[in-house]
Amino acid sequence: MTEVAESRPATDRAVGADIRGIADARTLPDAGLAAEWASIVLPEGMKGHLLRTAIAGARLRPVVPFPDLPLHGVSLLTGPPGVGKTTLARGLADKIARTIQGSQPWLFLEVDPHELASSFLGRSQRGVTQLFSTVLEEHAVGGPLTVLFDEVETLFTSRQALSLEANPVDVHRAVDAALVGLDQLARHHRNVVVIATSNFPAAIDAALTSRADGVFQVPLPDLAARRTILERTVAAVAAAFPGAKRLLEEAALDAAARAADGLDGRRLRKAVAAACAISPQAQGDPAQVSAADLLAAVQQMGGNE
Repeated sequence: MTEVAESRPATDRAVGADIRGIADARTLPDAGLAAEWASIVLPEGMKGHLLRTAIAGARLRPVVPFPDLPLHGVSLLTGPPGVGKTTLARGLADKIARTIQGSQPWLFLEVDPHELASSFLGRSQRGVTQLFSTVLEEHAVGGPLTVLFDEVETLFTSRQALSLEANPVDVHRAVDAALVGLDQLARHHRNVVVIATSNFPAAIDAALTSRADGVFQVPLPDLAARRTILERTVAAVAAAFPGAKRLLEEAALDAAARAADGLDGRRLRKAVAAACAISPQAQGDPAQVSAADLLAAVQQMGGNE
């Protein structure tokens, strides 16, 4: 896959940050999102498989008729909190833009899951239709588009799990409208890529899961991944506080990584900060942190060993 090395110059394509219902909007490639992709540590080969799946779909969809190959351009990332699904999704959007180049730059829109519950979008059929037919479709007309639905179960809630007594009929209709909107985007705008994330895959409507071109379970970090995450985090701290370099010793990293079994990446990174507060004598000075402090912090975070 050919990848551009630098970000594109500014273009005339509108990416105003004040689009209602949108948490983030930017043209791609973007150096910040590239850094997010690089920061995520996954099992060997998983990043490549995720990217190849998205790229294959993006190349097939514009030229193969939808009835013959009903690709929706949807990648669904599931897994426990803290494993980096959102960061991975944002980085994936950037990698796609760097790999597939055209006459127009890619636009990235991140739907605000909290705005979905506001008076603007709500959970109404009308509000959801407005999201797809006005906000997303209008931006798709301008060129290639990647849309991120974080906490996708907020919008595509499992209708089987909804009770008509506890949930208004309008909520059920909103899910129907979201599925229709997604189908319309897939059929009429073959240059739209959708990336969705969820901590609760059981809460996602089965109709969305069936529309996904790829479903990826992002796991808790294994031993090798835990060590890499700890090493990178310690290195970042040591760059500012050279005394913390003692934590980069192999024995210190190995012991902490073993003790951190069961922790997600977010908790692992926080454990490095927590280690700086373990020793009363150090007074919170990262330059005074010790290997014993790191091990104690990991254990306090809830490591299984």
